[in-house]
Formats: sequence, C-alpha cells, structure tokens
Amino acid sequence: MCGRFTLTIGESFLKERFAVTSDVNWDPSYNIAPTQNVLAVVNDGENNRLGQMSWGLIPAWAKDTSMRSKMINARLETADEKPSFKRLLSRRRCLILADSFYEWKKEDGKKQPVRIFSADQDLFSFAGLWDRWQGPEGELVTCTILTKEANQDMASVHHRMPVILPKDYEQEWMVQESKEPAEIKSWVQGLPDLKLNHYEVSTYVNSPRNNDEKCIENVF
Repeated sequence: MCGRFTLTIGESFLKERFAVTSDVNWDPSYNIAPTQNVLAVVNDGENNRLGQMSWGLIPAWAKDTSMRSKMINARLETADEKPSFKRLLSRRRCLILADSFYEWKKEDGKKQPVRIFSADQDLFSFAGLWDRWQGPEGELVTCTILTKEANQDMASVHHRMPVILPKDYEQEWMVQESKEPAEIKSWVQGLPDLKLNHYEVSTYVNSPRNNDEKCIENVF
C-alpha cells in the first residue's frame, strides 16, 4: 500500500518537468498523509494541468465523505472491476507527484519506518485516479493511488507498493487512447519497474503532525 509520502522539489522544476505555465502554489512536504492535499497532473485533452487534489477518493456518486479514509489506495489487480474505480480507470487518470514514500517494515514485533526513493530520478509519479464530488460546501476533487504486489526492490519491506510510472510512460498514462479498463490495467502491469532504494528513518515520521526534514533523516 501507500499511506505516506514526500514531495520536496521546488516549483520551477515541477513546472518545467510537466510543461505547465500556471503557478503551482506548493510548499515542500516531508510527510503527506491521507486526507491532505497532494500535487497532481491531469491532461485536459490538449495541455497538462498541475494542481492540488485531496488524497482519499470520494466517488461522484457517494452520499457523503465517510469512505474517503478507506479509499487512499486502489488495488490494480481489481480496479477494472470495482464500481468506485472502473469508470475512473477509463477516463480520469492522473499523476500524483512524489520524491519518496514511506512504508513500515515489521521487525521483532515492531514497525520500523522506511523511506523509499528512486535510484535513477529525483521525482517520480504514482499512477492515480481522480473524481469530482459535489458536497454541501461545494466541489471537492479527490484522488487515490493505484497499488500492486511488491517488486524485488520492495519485497523485503512490504508485500504491496504504489504503482510508479517510469518517466517515459507518464504522458501515455494520462492520454492513452484505450478506454477499456481491462486493457489499461494490462498496460500498467506490463510497465518496467523503476529501480528503488530505501533506508530506515525515525518513528518521528509516524505522526502526520511532524512535517520537516527530520522525517527523512537516515537513522544509521
């Protein structure tokens, strides 16, 4: 799964990376948690658009926001079958930006937080799905992160991991012509894995109230 991540890269780099001209309005974050805002990229059919979404999907048909904390992740293996995700897999795909994520490794009956990052690039994108929900106080744009079985780099840390899109496939994820959920799932499953590294960090990161450079410090 993916329950916490970071995005600390500056605005100018992000705008250049995704060919957008509008201001991003993003402060570096070392401990992004569910229900908080994340930075995401969508394509409107012509241009990439970069902006904030709330992490924890509320489907457009939901009566209220009660399910959002349980919808931070969507299993790739069944996303093409689930009512909450099937429609979004067809037409509401996004990039959720990060430069690392955290997982909790079980060691001697305890959970040790670990920071995972790309060995090859400073920034990467999670494969995300998004939707618009109309509530009593207005519209809320929310998202979820696709997950899959852990690859070789992650298997020693956790049995699940977020779907990370290699840079060369990010644009295709957003704009590919296929609208069939099963075909899109198959396309994702055929992508090459990004090489990942990791190291242990302090339990300081366990609290979402903590959001500074101490969260990513190597404890060894």
